[in-house]
Amino acid sequence: MASSLLPEIGQIVRVIRGQDTGKHAVIIGVVDQRYVWIADGSKRKFDEPKKKNLIHLELLPVISTEVSDSIRTTGRVTNGKLRFALNKYVIPSSIEAQEKGE
Repeated sequence: MASSLLPEIGQIVRVIRGQDTGKHAVIIGVVDQRYVWIADGSKRKFDEPKKKNLIHLELLPVISTEVSDSIRTTGRVTNGKLRFALNKYVIPSSIEAQEKGE
C-alpha cells in the first residue's frame, strides 16, 4: 500500500487515518522507514509538525520543489510556502474531480 513508496521531503500526502483523515499535508522530515513529520502551514505549523506513521498516509506522486529546496538549504520552510504548495496541488486536483463528476 502506501509504504511501498519511499517518502521524500516536500512530498504531498493525504491523511487516511486519524483525526485529520482526508486532509492534505507536506512531509517536512523523515524520521525512519516508518515515521515522517508532516505540516500543512495552517492548522499544523512548521514549528509544531505531526509525527505520522506511513501506514496512516497516502503518499501522492507530487513533490513540492519549493518546500524541499527550502528545507535543504536553510533547514526550514515558511508556513506560507507549505500552504502555497498544498493549494497548488490540492485545489487543481479537486476541480478536476468535480469536472469529471466525482
